[in-house]
Amino acid sequence: MANRSGEFYFELTGFPGIPAKFDILFSFAMFIVYNISLVSNGSVMVLIIMKEKLHEPLYIMIANLSFSNLFFDTVTLPKFIAKYWIDGGRISFLECIIQAYFGHFLAGLDPFILMLMAFDRYVAICKPLRYSSIVTHRATMVACGMFWLLVALVTLMNLLILKHPFCGPNKILSLFCNTSTLLRLACDDVNPTREAILTYGLVLLLLTLSFIILSYAIIILSIISLNYSKGWRRALSTCTSHWIVMTLFYVPRLFVYIANYVRLVLSPDFNVFLILLYSYLPHLANPLIYCLRTEEIKRTVANIFKKKFGT
Repeated sequence: MANRSGEFYFELTGFPGIPAKFDILFSFAMFIVYNISLVSNGSVMVLIIMKEKLHEPLYIMIANLSFSNLFFDTVTLPKFIAKYWIDGGRISFLECIIQAYFGHFLAGLDPFILMLMAFDRYVAICKPLRYSSIVTHRATMVACGMFWLLVALVTLMNLLILKHPFCGPNKILSLFCNTSTLLRLACDDVNPTREAILTYGLVLLLLTLSFIILSYAIIILSIISLNYSKGWRRALSTCTSHWIVMTLFYVPRLFVYIANYVRLVLSPDFNVFLILLYSYLPHLANPLIYCLRTEEIKRTVANIFKKKFGT
């Protein structure tokens, strides 16, 4: 391949080791995943935007998380599904770079929103009397906006890949374009770029994870000090659901980053499985965990159904 973006294409492989007879089944499964994400995250966004009573800090954070998840799925999944349905697995160099940028941008945004939500739970449980003065509507909007802008700018670091020539092969061993898979296809020394991007990713994940762990550690200590069982159960139930999302998001992602950093060779199929695990499973779980377990949203949904069906 000549290194000219308009003249060559990459080919998305998905699971390179999957037998061809399972292609349609796998693509249909991903189609279902995308549609569930589209309906669930889209419904959450519309519900929070349309219902004024949900214009509160926590729901603003949830709406930002839902939009980020839906945007990521829309950037990555339709092209991959098209590979099997209309033989659309070819992706141009420019399309691949754009997809990789937005993929890293949106994946990098999620930990900041999760960190903000952990801070919200910390204030709500540990400083309930000061919650309305600390976590305000304006402060939440400003914080979310700053995180979107900050991550968008920092993710520009991934464009360092543009300085490398690509001379084949052109197989992307993944569901979508990302920097780590593209760097494997470059035909010069990519170690400085690779280490810079991996270091940035690890620092981002570890910093946000450290803040989240600290927040929940303080919350646990506060819960332990509660003298009434109802407060204990309610606070613990809220935190447990959040911990599930954190585990789904952070554990496989950190494993992949550390494996790449220490140059541990993972099989292509296992690597794609991990990408599936940390990229899409949290997006399916978020609406269920953050919304259906939130009393105000459950009441709002119940009221909508009562008005709709007259029950």
